[in-house]
Amino acid sequence: MILTDIFSMILRLAELAFGAIVAGINGQYLHDIKNTSSWDQGRFIYTEVVAGIAIFLAIIWLFPFAGSFVHWPVDLVISICWFVAFGLLVNYLNGTCGYVFDWNNVSFRRGDQCGKWKAVIAFCFLSAICWLVSAIIGIIWVRDHEARTYRRRTWYRSRV
Repeated sequence: MILTDIFSMILRLAELAFGAIVAGINGQYLHDIKNTSSWDQGRFIYTEVVAGIAIFLAIIWLFPFAGSFVHWPVDLVISICWFVAFGLLVNYLNGTCGYVFDWNNVSFRRGDQCGKWKAVIAFCFLSAICWLVSAIIGIIWVRDHEARTYRRRTWYRSRV
């Protein structure tokens, strides 16, 4: 069981780092365009909210307790939210910065806006995968521990 705890902690650290990267780059973009209509920037606000929730939950569930594996439905929901954010951002770019999974020009430099968008898209996707793997590990852990529960025999099947 120690391996699942260590792997879970590594996944939570990755989820925390990926969420922080997305929140930082996306937050900088939202700060730069603060005088525009909120309706036009809905996909970026959604991505920022998902990143904030993911950071909060990753910090809370970072330390491995036996109860941290029973949160797999929330892990699955956050993974779906990350996939939605990924899709919204890919749809926004619409191929203007090249192929979506061509991550050669991923950068955090000030002048390269395509590189920043590629970084946000890449870390949204990686975060979605990490949350999905956390959910799968949680399902396996809960299933394994439900099979081990002690079941008391009824009185009429007693061999005494």
